[in-house]
Amino acid sequence: MARAPNYDQERKERDRQKAAKKAEKLAAKVAARERSKPEAETETDTAE
Repeated sequence: MARAPNYDQERKERDRQKAAKKAEKLAAKVAARERSKPEAETETDTAE
């Protein structure tokens, strides 16, 4: 016998997965931006 669909739970799970993927992409983008910064620029930002 097939299970009854639980649309709310399935929707929340999809939204959770989408949010996790989006956060992971954003973190990778920020890390890449930090790596590409010149050394002098990062030192002056932290010194101020």
